[in-house]
Amino acid sequence: MTVLAVRQDGPGTTTVPGPRRRLLGLVIALVVLVVLLVLSVMIGSTSIPPSVVWDALVHSSTGIDQVAVQDYRLPRTIVGLVVGVALGLSGALIQALTRNPLADPGILGVHAGASFAVTVAVGLLGVSDVQGYMWFAFAGALVVTLMVLALGSTRQGSSPVVMVLAGVCVGAVLGGAREALQLTDPDAFDAMRSWNAGSIGGRPLEVVWPILPFLAVALVLAFVVAGPLNAMALGDELAVSHGVSLARTRVLAIIALTLLAGGATAIAGPIAFVGLMVPHVARWIAGPHQRWIFAYSVLLAPGLLLVSDILGRVVLRPGEIPVGVVTAFVGAPVLIALVRRKKASGL
Repeated sequence: MTVLAVRQDGPGTTTVPGPRRRLLGLVIALVVLVVLLVLSVMIGSTSIPPSVVWDALVHSSTGIDQVAVQDYRLPRTIVGLVVGVALGLSGALIQALTRNPLADPGILGVHAGASFAVTVAVGLLGVSDVQGYMWFAFAGALVVTLMVLALGSTRQGSSPVVMVLAGVCVGAVLGGAREALQLTDPDAFDAMRSWNAGSIGGRPLEVVWPILPFLAVALVLAFVVAGPLNAMALGDELAVSHGVSLARTRVLAIIALTLLAGGATAIAGPIAFVGLMVPHVARWIAGPHQRWIFAYSVLLAPGLLLVSDILGRVVLRPGEIPVGVVTAFVGAPVLIALVRRKKASGL
């Protein structure tokens, strides 16, 4: 196993895993994700044996358990997989773009912008299908992303602390406005309660298919800008000297971030903290290389989301807790720990 020593801001060096160890970690993460996908189909208000799950997947059966697998648990698992990938990659992307380890689409208000826009589309404009309100989610995510980036900029450059404060303030304002809109006509917004809490349950696959192409484009864009983002982490001047176009990289990163965060919110509602926690784990395993961080985030984030969803199903059987609530319980202590770290202000 080969390791590479890289110098950080403080004294001393840290070791970066070699390609073999990184690749082995990806394989392990993939295996764990596959296991969690199977468990997500098996576990719920009632547990379904693996043989019944297999029968439901390969045959068109009409038994109660088979129908539950085909019509409810399998779509829910696929939604969790897609939304998890979008949340994890959007978190890694926004942390790399802003050079802020506390950045997350939820903390920076991106989810709040998308949620507010969807609420306006559904409640005030009568948009009822995902093909219609997904454009509002994309627009809301884009507007808030640009707003927070602008508010977080100072004469000395982007300030991570100011950016987080700006995101929290913008998110609070839009969250309050969303709640006010819902109070004007509670009956019209009653169907959005589960969506507002952040949930992957009860989402048919018809909600996923229209958004999936946009997420695929965002996935490609994220890996295209991974190399330039590595250079930008060393400073804008050094990145320019290596031929990196700062404007092009930032525009492509913002487009990818908008599609990922807006798409995930349109499907499942605002789910916070997944994009905050997963990139830190990926960075701890793979080192500072963005392509590896993105790859790990794509595999680890859906795993975390599925684990949270499974916990939400079994804690209050036969009822369940929305996955957004579970991730908030887990993510809040993580955020506090990151804020208290000495080097939490920069990547």
